Amino acid sequence: MKALSIFMLAGLALTPLISAQALELNDNFELIITPALTTDYRVSGLSQTLGDPAAQLAVTLSHSSGLYAGIWTSNVNFGYGSKARQEIDYFAGYFWQINDNISLDTFYTQYEFPRESGYNQSDIRTLLDVYGVLLGGKYVKNMKGPDYEDEEGNFHKGKKDEDLSSILIGYRTVLPSEFGLEARYEYVDYKDDVFFKENGKSRANYYNWEIKLSREFVGVNWALSYIDTDLSKEECLSFTGFDDTCNATVVASASKTF
Repeated sequence: MKALSIFMLAGLALTPLISAQALELNDNFELIITPALTTDYRVSGLSQTLGDPAAQLAVTLSHSSGLYAGIWTSNVNFGYGSKARQEIDYFAGYFWQINDNISLDTFYTQYEFPRESGYNQSDIRTLLDVYGVLLGGKYVKNMKGPDYEDEEGNFHKGKKDEDLSSILIGYRTVLPSEFGLEARYEYVDYKDDVFFKENGKSRANYYNWEIKLSREFVGVNWALSYIDTDLSKEECLSFTGFDDTCNATVVASASKTF
């Protein structure tokens, strides 16, 4: 009931299947401002807010050539004494509309966490859309590992891991009654073992997936997603310090584009 109430009060920060209304500055530039509320902020299936709601804002300046740049922010909560309460992303990229049915989006993002600079990192992403079929990849430089407690209960800050990479496949389309449908499946590789079980087994990679429905109603973009990973509770606990931030969940969100 709580999640439903939040959903009724406030869709996705950037709903790709909904036509955006942008502020045209001149013939070449337009400014897109998108505030959003979501019941959980998840990245590659993992909660960045301990399962709590998030308020987010995206501001993007785009050029008719396909070049764009902007800033995005959200509240975060990693627990265990972490001072990080806000994530600020600076991004720039190029969107190439090859034809009506094929596009390629490539962009660079710098992630900043005030009061917790150890989490700062950057990545490069690309997404190819061919008639709704999606193929994408991500490369993260100097990914920060999780904070953890040893067997004696001593707290340790996470160290910098090796570079991270991921590959995703997906599909998106528009259903009858103007409902948007999108499904994604992602493979994430941390290079070194970071997920552990009590029996001593460990691994460096995992899978996550998402199925999303979206629609515009009364001027607001609404979205409902089912998100899950193949991580066990033990593996989730070893990586994040919590056993319920990697599990299956339904995320409701709402956004307005100006």
